[in-house]
Amino acid sequence: MKTAIRTIVLLLTIPALAGIAAAVWVISSGLSARAYPGNFEHNVAGSVRRAAIPRAAREMKNPFTATPEILVEGRRHFADHCASCHGNDGGGNTEIGQHLYPPAPDMSLPETQKLTDGELYYIIENGVRFTGMPAWGEGGTNDQATWHLVLFIRHLPKMSKEDMLDMKSYNPQSPLEMKEEEEENQFLNQQPK
Repeated sequence: MKTAIRTIVLLLTIPALAGIAAAVWVISSGLSARAYPGNFEHNVAGSVRRAAIPRAAREMKNPFTATPEILVEGRRHFADHCASCHGNDGGGNTEIGQHLYPPAPDMSLPETQKLTDGELYYIIENGVRFTGMPAWGEGGTNDQATWHLVLFIRHLPKMSKEDMLDMKSYNPQSPLEMKEEEEENQFLNQQPK
């Protein structure tokens, strides 16, 4: 009986101590998104993300092969939908990407490239909770555009200058940028008197 009571007390004490430690950490550091996540927080978040992706999703295989046409489609989709946070080069060095908590990752680095196709697909489709990565899909397993994005993400480390130039024309523009471009075109197209 004493052993059972000690075990129960121990099992209740460990979560209580963890809760107190978490409260002390939050009180001492706050919940500001200004600081860059430390190694411990980065590693824990990565482990939790990996554990949160179902095994069946991790094991999914891309039904498409990287062809020049598919890479162009994926590149242009990425430029239009993903580059505002991740940048055209996938480095995350954008104003939005660097101010997320955690910041948008450099997807050309091994940390992202070593993820399985299924993991990348799952992250695009379902997002990542407690980060800035939203869910872009319906949660299915056969979204062609998402699979093409996975192939493009695999291509990021091999991006050419031509790829980058093509992407610029597919990046979204703000209403102010569109107005400035229209005014510039009107000015340039005026006939001399």
